[in-house]
Amino acid sequence: MNMLTQRLVAALPLALVAACGSSPPSTSSGSGSDDGAMVYASSARSPSSIASCLRSHLSHTHESHSGNTTELAIGSSSNASYLVTLTPNGSGSVIRVTHGASSSNDPPEENLRFAVARCAT
Repeated sequence: MNMLTQRLVAALPLALVAACGSSPPSTSSGSGSDDGAMVYASSARSPSSIASCLRSHLSHTHESHSGNTTELAIGSSSNASYLVTLTPNGSGSVIRVTHGASSSNDPPEENLRFAVARCAT
């Protein structure tokens, strides 16, 4: 492996973590469906693969499906701390994370972001 390739491979985890902290693209009207997302990223992995990975890394994960979208409630099933929406796209999935109805931070936001970054790759 040449030096440039080694550097790119070494920088990949940092780029993914940065993507998890990025804001979703803004819309001209300001009322797009991604307003309020705390994580908005894309992945080459399928929604089912990402959901399985997140379930293995985060406790109290409740999965549901709406059409072709997979939804994960993280935390209490009736009062989730976070909502993860996994939508298939042509080459993988779009991951969108928002705060749930609960004001709880269980798991801590840093743990959630780390799990999403890990499972998106």
